Amino acid sequence: MKQLAMRICRELLAMAAIAAPLAAEAPPKTEVDGPFVRVMRNQDGSSTVFRRSPDNRTLTKKTLTAQGTVQSITIYRMDAQGNPRSCKICDGQNQELFKVSYGYESKFGRLVEEHMFDARVKRIDPNSGKEMPVQRLLYTYDAQGNRSRPMSIVLIPGKKADEVYRMNPSALDHNPFNEPKDPPAKPRAKPRAKSLGK
Repeated sequence: MKQLAMRICRELLAMAAIAAPLAAEAPPKTEVDGPFVRVMRNQDGSSTVFRRSPDNRTLTKKTLTAQGTVQSITIYRMDAQGNPRSCKICDGQNQELFKVSYGYESKFGRLVEEHMFDARVKRIDPNSGKEMPVQRLLYTYDAQGNRSRPMSIVLIPGKKADEVYRMNPSALDHNPFNEPKDPPAKPRAKPRAKSLGK
């Protein structure tokens, strides 16, 4: 059991090493590459490519280094409102590492919980017989509706989340396909004359 916990710890630390430099930099620049693709470029040359299915039920996020090497692939399954319901997190070779499920408030539809399961080793709770997550993330909201940083629950006794997992949440901060679009400029358009009503 101790060896398994150490292996998980090493893998999560490696994933955190990938994600941490990206989070510390200036906000990425989003480019529109068509109706189903968005590319976010970071100052260090790395990028994240988002692809959505035509029915908006699948969103794939691929993180690449500045040299174009794939670091990670996350495949989200979306609900009718465009919220992730679950995802699979894979390494650069498309080997599944984790699976995640998301829970939302019924009243406001805001994300309140994230359960991360190890995709390679199924952990069963001896009391309930159900699969146990390796990590749970809980979210709260302030009066303005801003989401808090996640509170992490780790299932390894005596350890803190930052000592064991160092994993960024998998929840989308924003869906790049939901960003407001500026109307196209019409440089030769003439102002309309106002009609005078009688």
